[in-house]
Amino acid sequence: MYTEGTVFKYGDNVDTDVIIPARYLNTADEKELASHCMEDIDRDFIRKVEDGDIIVAGRNFGCGSSREHAPIAIKACGISCVIAKSFARIFYRNSINIGLPILECGAAAESAAAGDRLRIDFETGKIENLTKGEQYEAAPFPEFIRNIIRFGGLLPSVAAREEGAK
Repeated sequence: MYTEGTVFKYGDNVDTDVIIPARYLNTADEKELASHCMEDIDRDFIRKVEDGDIIVAGRNFGCGSSREHAPIAIKACGISCVIAKSFARIFYRNSINIGLPILECGAAAESAAAGDRLRIDFETGKIENLTKGEQYEAAPFPEFIRNIIRFGGLLPSVAAREEGAK
């Protein structure tokens, strides 16, 4: 299981109000949320993001509110992975619950620049910066988390497991 995409780079303490501003929380429509993703920190993001692209950030990504809307908006706009030095705990859990891969890797967060191309192998944790010819190591996901991501989230993975048990 791997992904490859172009980097969108952000700093420390990117909070959920910046990821999806509170003024758009009156909808649960994923596409509507995606259309406003990151607009308060990066007006061009939604026009430039393509399926498979990757967000790279500093410390404490996803801090602030515990709303699931933030990782939903990120996933719905096509981001295939978020890499950061660290994540707010509830954002980390919400991301896994909806099937958005996120990796902690300080070296990648420091070195990768906006516009770099990254390839990520989720089974090994290997991150390749194809632009710079560098490699970084993140802790790979355990199999149960890879299964959650593979099925698109916690609930679909439980449903698939239940269906397989019949």
